[in-house]
Amino acid sequence: MPTYLLDVNHPYYFSLWRNELYTHQRDIDDEMSDTEIWEYAKTNSLTIITKDTDFFNRILFKEPPPRIIWIGFGNLKMRHFHERIMACWPAVCELSKQNKLVKVYLDRLEAIQ
Repeated sequence: MPTYLLDVNHPYYFSLWRNELYTHQRDIDDEMSDTEIWEYAKTNSLTIITKDTDFFNRILFKEPPPRIIWIGFGNLKMRHFHERIMACWPAVCELSKQNKLVKVYLDRLEAIQ
C-alpha cells in the first residue's frame, strides 16, 4: 500500500521512488487538478511529494492528511537531483511522519507541524 503520492512534475522513472511505498500521479490520472490530487491523497492518507507551491500554501491552513513534502531545488540535472535527494531522503521521510509540511532545499530541511 503506498504511503507517498508523487505529483506529475516529478520524474516517473526515478529509482528511489519506484517501489510499493510510492505511487505516481501518472499511474492514477496525470490530468488531475490540484484539488483532485489533494482529495485523493486525503482519502488514501498519502503524503504528497511536490514542487508545486499551491500544495505548500494549502497545507499551512489545513491539518493532515495529506502531509506535504515540498522540494524546492529548482531545476537541476537529473544526476544532481538524484544525489541531493538520496543524501537527505531518510531524514525527509522521518520528518514527514511528525510534521504536516517538510520543505527540502539544497542546503537544509525545514519542517512545520
